[in-house]
Amino acid sequence: MFKNFLGKSPSWFKVTMLFFLVINIPIYFLNPTVSAWIFIAEFIFTLAMALKCYPLQSGGLLAIEVLLLGLTTPHNAYHEVEQNLEVILLLVFMVAGIYFMKPLLMYIFSKIFSKIKSKVALSLLFVFMAAVLSAFLDALTVTAVLISVAVGFYGVYHKIHSSASDYDGDGVIDSKQLSGENLEQFRSFLRSLIMHGVVGTALGGVCTLVGEPQNLLIGERMGWDFIEFFFQMGPITMPVLLCGLLTTVFLELTGWFGFGARRPQIVNQIIDGYTKAEDEKRTDKEKYALIVQGVAAVLLIIGLATHAAPVGFIGLGLIVFQTAFMGIIEEHALGHAFEEALPFTGLIVVFFVIVAMIHDQHLFTPIIEWALHQDPDAQPGLFYIANGVLSAISDNVFVATVYISEVQQAFESGQISREHFEKLAIAINTGTNLPSVATPNGQAAFLFLLTSSLAPLINLSYGTMVKMALPYTIVLGGVGYMMVNLVLH
Repeated sequence: MFKNFLGKSPSWFKVTMLFFLVINIPIYFLNPTVSAWIFIAEFIFTLAMALKCYPLQSGGLLAIEVLLLGLTTPHNAYHEVEQNLEVILLLVFMVAGIYFMKPLLMYIFSKIFSKIKSKVALSLLFVFMAAVLSAFLDALTVTAVLISVAVGFYGVYHKIHSSASDYDGDGVIDSKQLSGENLEQFRSFLRSLIMHGVVGTALGGVCTLVGEPQNLLIGERMGWDFIEFFFQMGPITMPVLLCGLLTTVFLELTGWFGFGARRPQIVNQIIDGYTKAEDEKRTDKEKYALIVQGVAAVLLIIGLATHAAPVGFIGLGLIVFQTAFMGIIEEHALGHAFEEALPFTGLIVVFFVIVAMIHDQHLFTPIIEWALHQDPDAQPGLFYIANGVLSAISDNVFVATVYISEVQQAFESGQISREHFEKLAIAINTGTNLPSVATPNGQAAFLFLLTSSLAPLINLSYGTMVKMALPYTIVLGGVGYMMVNLVLH
């Protein structure tokens, strides 16, 4: 029984999880509030151990115990799912839609990789592209694209590594040149690029009404349209974006915090040779498929930019269009597209049980009440910090929802003026978006990356993500705080 419990995860992890499940019961009966905070810490621990054991099982057991102890109810957890149904539909359908676009993404990015040899320029391009796309599309969709590209390139590397080919024509079998140190360097190269890109989604996501789910919520409460939202946030978000790009350059030049790895020259030659060979043997059917995927990509951008439908519906439309015109009509052929996102969708639903517990136990209420009773001039900065810390612990959408609701009530009851209400709304939006890059559980895009099939391929653990995000957390969080105090004082 012990051998089968949580499968191949280490024995110490199994014992730890059993200890958590047992000790939670007496703690709950002594003090439910303390018990709820301990559940949050334990759930974060399961996320940190994602490469040892996928968090759906270990975190799911904790969520079941939360429900059994009555710290929240299935009804309230379901309400959290209802509130975030658009995110769930996005994960199920949009990620699957991107799956069918992989050949096009690989074609485009292989050209970019072969043309841009400078790692600094490539890193800046990844951050800037991710930021711009996230500002107008959606951070999770952009992250799904980044993951697809990185998995594709690792797949190319692996395919060459496991064959007896000689794509660079130097008379030495490629697999020998791609092992050992070169393999580790290539992993490090991909790891740094993907982390730059996912931070870019946060940099762009904070800027616009559609960049993150909580932005839309805050914008609706304030009555701001797309343009007004951008200009309200601009004095804070634009300096942060500039400093974020400068941080990218600094990290690549210094090689600090796990960044700076370049592609080994031999890897460049071999992959360039491979992509050239693939281009030459591409069939008419494959060329036609690239055209279909290109049309689908244009439709995707138009659909997302104009908000023609919920993001998940656009993703489903993308699946139907691509598979219909590429002739993919077998059920088993469709099934592979859903393999990447469905485990994470299950994990997100488990996460909403924890969020429902936070709500039902009023864990954040004392912090909100304390902030609202401080000096009005200091409140924007305090709200920014409180939102950032709590978002890194739980979930930025939930934190923003709780805070904006409380502040709206204070405004409607006459406690604060409209001008002060707007200042606090800006502080809440920037606070939930910027410092939350500190941990993978702070933003859905980061958590998706941590639990994706890419993470184990490039040795991207929870600790590695926290370490690599640290300089960005300091710069984004620090500059954001400084601008909040300067602009909203």
